[in-house]
Amino acid sequence: MASKLYIGNLPFSTTEDVLKDLFSKSGTVESVKIIVDQATGRSKGFAFIEMSTEEEANEAVSSMNGIELEGRKIKVDLARPKEKTGRFSGPRRDFNR
Repeated sequence: MASKLYIGNLPFSTTEDVLKDLFSKSGTVESVKIIVDQATGRSKGFAFIEMSTEEEANEAVSSMNGIELEGRKIKVDLARPKEKTGRFSGPRRDFNR
C-alpha cells in the first residue's frame, strides 16, 4: 500500500524531478506533486510525494526531514487526510430571487 508524504518549506525553484531524484534514495517514488498557486502558477512551497510502501515513507521521513535543499531546511512528515471545513466551495447562488 502506498503512503503519502508532506514536504514543506521547499524553495520555490524546486522541481518535481529534483524531489523524485532526492526521495528515490529512500525507495520507489510513485508520484510527486508540487502545489502551485492557481492565479500565478508559482509554487506554494510544499509538495506531496507518494512512496510505494509505508516502510519507504517512514525511511524518507527519518532520513530527509531537516535536510538542506537549495539553502532551506525542508520538513518531511507523513501526510494527514484533508480536513473538511464545512464550507461549500461551489458557486454561490441566491435562490430567494
